[in-house]
Amino acid sequence: MSAIPEHKSPRSIGRRELVVLIALLMSLNALAIDGMLPALDEIARELGAEEGNRRQLIVAVFLLANGAGCLVPGSFADRFGRKPVLMFSLVSYVVTSLIIAFVHHFETLLVMRGLQGLLSGGLMVAPTAIIRDKFEGDKMARTLSIVFAVFIIVPVIAPSLGQAVLLVAGWRWIFIGLALMGALAMVWTWKRLPETLAPENRQEINVPVIAANMKVVLMTRASIGYVLGVTLLVGAVFGYVNSAQQLIGEHFKMGTLFPVVFGGTAAMMAVSNIVNSRIVERFGARRVSHTGVLVFIVVSALQVWASHYHGDSLALFLPLMAINLALLGFLGANFGSIALQPFGHIAGAASSVQTFFRMFGAAVVGLVIGQSYDGTAQPFAHALLICSVLALALVLYSEKGRLFRRLNAPQRRNTVP
Repeated sequence: MSAIPEHKSPRSIGRRELVVLIALLMSLNALAIDGMLPALDEIARELGAEEGNRRQLIVAVFLLANGAGCLVPGSFADRFGRKPVLMFSLVSYVVTSLIIAFVHHFETLLVMRGLQGLLSGGLMVAPTAIIRDKFEGDKMARTLSIVFAVFIIVPVIAPSLGQAVLLVAGWRWIFIGLALMGALAMVWTWKRLPETLAPENRQEINVPVIAANMKVVLMTRASIGYVLGVTLLVGAVFGYVNSAQQLIGEHFKMGTLFPVVFGGTAAMMAVSNIVNSRIVERFGARRVSHTGVLVFIVVSALQVWASHYHGDSLALFLPLMAINLALLGFLGANFGSIALQPFGHIAGAASSVQTFFRMFGAAVVGLVIGQSYDGTAQPFAHALLICSVLALALVLYSEKGRLFRRLNAPQRRNTVP
């Protein structure tokens, strides 16, 4: 269901191209995270930051800053349009990537990583607002799932790409590669992406109005439980990303096979997002995601059991972790579409607030989980279980205690005899 009509022009973009472009834009931040996981040891060694879990800050600082950077762009996207916000974020992404490629101090790298994450926050906010501009209800959930299915390819292949770069060059070339990818996305966006913000939905840059819009987003019961719920679930996954190199590479002794193992588990999210895109309009976002979070709790409980009684068994950890990540494919897009559904008239502001909680809040949760790594899988397993149980409680709050409701009946296609 299209929310706004678009004028046909030579520059009009088809749905498939839009999905791929949106996925590319959203994947740039993921590439800036997962692409350097194999290089953390080399970066820390060269810049003198080898002690303890300090190397995790290369990822954690970016995640925290990226989450904080999501809070502002939505208001500008509601005033000036989605495309200007994207262009600013892309230019910032390219410039900061090039600067990082030439730093010589660990503290300087962390500062620039923070700046990179902060200024590229619009790459998460504007694409979500574009999808809300064009679709609603289960149709929006289906489109988000397709986007995420394409987007998830990046975490799957990024560690291997980073490892490949390390085989022929130093870690600095990873950041040069990020700059090239950002430049490609910038040209594509400039040439092909139309403005999707309807003129009647433009909002003034007015602090009281912005504050009021944010308050509405935060105080809407039907939405906030899903926002905080997905924050906890994504936070648990961020904890996995932060500690994956140590957990898989060192604890489970995978060494140079780490990128393959990590990518294999992450690949399950792509599969589940494709499946979700096929079933969500038939069964509804609520029914699919509510089932997903209940199964997530069961699998997380098995993770806790395995970490205590078979702590060194990669044969148990990998299948369970793959299932956890696969289940996230039935939760992320659906939770996001349900949470954003009530805010069509302020989609940019709503996307900013919700993405801020989903990214910054999840980054904080992930940082705590990552820093709790003690050489075993136990802290991470307990975190998965706690986060999933709390997510279910928050969903129950938004749904007033009733799960599996179908608020929007599936549309029937009219046939012409």
